[in-house]
Amino acid sequence: MGEQLTAVRFVERLEPLRSSEHQREIQRYFKTGEGGYAEGDVFIGVRMGELFELAKEFLELPVDELEALLESRIHEVRAGALSIMDKHARRKRTDERRRAELYELYLSRHDRIDSWDLVDLAAPHVVGRYLADRDRRPLYELARSEVVWERRTAIMATLYLVRQDELDETYRVAELLRDDDHDLVHKPVGGLLRETGRRDRARLLSFLDEHAAAMPRTMLRYAIQHLDPELREHYRTLG
Repeated sequence: MGEQLTAVRFVERLEPLRSSEHQREIQRYFKTGEGGYAEGDVFIGVRMGELFELAKEFLELPVDELEALLESRIHEVRAGALSIMDKHARRKRTDERRRAELYELYLSRHDRIDSWDLVDLAAPHVVGRYLADRDRRPLYELARSEVVWERRTAIMATLYLVRQDELDETYRVAELLRDDDHDLVHKPVGGLLRETGRRDRARLLSFLDEHAAAMPRTMLRYAIQHLDPELREHYRTLG
């Protein structure tokens, strides 16, 4: 008989993976309320590699148990939930009912997906892959949100599409977010533009010709990273 898959059991299995040394490292690295972490987040010092390995054992965790993990104040517990969701959404044999459940859970509990790493962990496959063959208007609704994490989800979800050589949504969302006032949106928008440029350089340059002068400097810096030095300098001087 296999191990019972519950949120409580996941947390019990997580406990022995604590590391005081790693906890001190991440507390030095992250500042509460800054760098994309919510006030009140608790870090217990579990290394992400170990967390991801544990997540593989809980892929069939029911949606209500995943939601229970998302309710935790412990950052690694919520990361575990998002890792489970991501790994399940990546599997080719995952059925459409399960994909829909994961997508709906992600959006309905976005209040608990409240840091850049949690968004980046699951948005491409849980949101982007689900919308790949569906109406993509939810991306634009997210891009217009007042919540920074929802805006970040909008652009990060397009990463899945870019990897399928579908670039349109990235450019549409990037245009909506061009004037965003948050650094944690500037970086992924620039990063996704950079990725589109690896596939269609001319299209990226056309976008930059139109928007580089108005783009936030961080966004622009990420977008032009892979260009030749002369082109990078050209676009930097347009601002």
